[in-house]
Amino acid sequence: MDALKSMLSPLGVGSANAIQDTLKLVVIGGTVETARRASAGAWHTFLDSFFLTAHFSQEDYPYDWLMHWLSKQPAWGRSREFEITTRTVGRNGLTQSTTGDLDEEDEDEEEDALVHGRRKRKVAFMPSIDTTHTIYYRGHWLRITRTKRYPDYGHGSALKISVIARNNDILKKLVLEAKREYEKDAEHRVHIFMADTTYGCWRWNGARQKRPMSSIVLQPGVKDMLLADCKDFLCSEDWYAERGIPFRRGYLLHGVPGSGKTSLIHSLAGELGLDIYVVSLSSKGMSDNTLTTLMGHVPSRCILLLEDLDAAFTRSVSRDASSTGAPTASNTNSTTTETNDGSTLSLSGLLNSLDGVAAAEGRLLFATTNHIERLDPALSRPGRMDVWVNFTHATKWQAEGIFKCFFPSKPAGVATTSPPEEDVDTSQKNLPLPKRKAPSHTIPVLDETEISELAKRFADAIPENELSVAALQGYLLKNKVRPRECVDEVAQWIIEERETREKLKKEKAEREAKEKKETEEKERKEKEEKVAKEQEEKDAKEKTERKERAKTKKAHRAETALKLEGTSSTSSLATTETVVVLSTAESSSSESDSSNGGIEADTEESITSEEEPDKSADNAGSGDSAVKDSNHSKEKWVAVKADS
Repeated sequence: MDALKSMLSPLGVGSANAIQDTLKLVVIGGTVETARRASAGAWHTFLDSFFLTAHFSQEDYPYDWLMHWLSKQPAWGRSREFEITTRTVGRNGLTQSTTGDLDEEDEDEEEDALVHGRRKRKVAFMPSIDTTHTIYYRGHWLRITRTKRYPDYGHGSALKISVIARNNDILKKLVLEAKREYEKDAEHRVHIFMADTTYGCWRWNGARQKRPMSSIVLQPGVKDMLLADCKDFLCSEDWYAERGIPFRRGYLLHGVPGSGKTSLIHSLAGELGLDIYVVSLSSKGMSDNTLTTLMGHVPSRCILLLEDLDAAFTRSVSRDASSTGAPTASNTNSTTTETNDGSTLSLSGLLNSLDGVAAAEGRLLFATTNHIERLDPALSRPGRMDVWVNFTHATKWQAEGIFKCFFPSKPAGVATTSPPEEDVDTSQKNLPLPKRKAPSHTIPVLDETEISELAKRFADAIPENELSVAALQGYLLKNKVRPRECVDEVAQWIIEERETREKLKKEKAEREAKEKKETEEKERKEKEEKVAKEQEEKDAKEKTERKERAKTKKAHRAETALKLEGTSSTSSLATTETVVVLSTAESSSSESDSSNGGIEADTEESITSEEEPDKSADNAGSGDSAVKDSNHSKEKWVAVKADS
């Protein structure tokens, strides 16, 4: 026993030490892992108790507010990891420049200098995606991370902001402050949203500068009436609710093209501070369900615009007065092709989306059309279109007002070019001041008396209800720095405009006549081809019928021959001898008959073949009747020939 212990003792000591070392490592590793898990749990508990995290999606407005606010923070521009880009205009249409942007030394002096027809590009430093940035805000450290929700598609950004706080008051203050700054900077812009029929949602299309109401020249009282009606509607939600009336308002702007319908809507949106949501009813993929979905997602306070309502269900239709709303013969094929683009919108679906159960409330609906007579009465009735405004060609009063809008004036006896505050139009008070230097082609500022006189002369030269407002605006744009010459040359411009219109009218008539002639020629050729094809089919049919008749006749002959052979086999040998004697006795007669040629024989053969079916039963005694009746040699010859 002692010897065994002495032999195993070295092994036992070594194994014991190894086990002790292993146990030590296990204890140390377990302690470290326990401490790690405990610290992680404590950290998560701390985060859950004190850290607040807010998520912002690019599809919503708060994302734009915060991105605009972050672009103004110095810490955001001093990021340690950033992207260099020249695309600094965000989705909101505002320039998102940071404090870390790269500026040229002479940029302040030549801020608006043009390089090959375009402005100089600014280089911006934007924090990178998937990177956490720390910003100190009101005694709290904000951890901000910008990520991509859909990296494969390159869009759909998201923003995550975390802060150590006991409640979310700091985040509320941050969002409200960002909202105020965003609205302050975006006060002079109107946002445009377009309908996306593929996904049934609204896509931001851009931000446009507000247009002052003073730049819209309509008949006296029309602008004030529309503006007052819109403001009254937006303030009457409770009044509508108390009386059970749907909180919706519709405006139908109809008239000639180029009379300022769309410009008026843009100006109203800027004056009321509303966004514009545009729906194209003739767009590809538009259907009743898609339109209903879009109408249901319209915000409560906005302007919903339906342009060219008369062309909603007719594609390839001209917009002139002579058009009836139906496609012409020249574009029938193209219309047929375009109607197969997936657009299945119906009038019933449009009516239900405008004032159905699922229709949005609180929006201002504006519809424009050039031909109100084409609209269905159910679409233009009160309740859907409450206010109608007719737009005509420019009158003398409008021409005078447009001229005064293009050429500013200074009050008599005032040397400065800027009018006093009380004389400034209220619609222009909130417009941003120009930051660029005065252009080299400055517009001469004339006296108020001289401008009024020039405007009066300009209006007197303009014919009443003949030229569109867009035509007058185009002429004034060409002469924006020549007010006096503009008035002196307006008579010649009117003559040229009339000549151009007559030329275009003549070309249009020639084009329509040519298209009509081509259509008639095409129809004539198609008719001739159709007649020729029918004649060919008729000839082919007759030929086939003749072949069928010949085939049937041949088959009938073969069948008759077979019947005659069967009958002749039953005749006696004596009958055959009698026939031979008969043929010898009358050989002279047959010789005389043979001079008639093969034609008579063939005729007799055909006659015989037609008479054989009726005489097949009497052929057995034909030889005896031929002997007894020697005077009728021809008939006997026929009988003999048949027997043979």
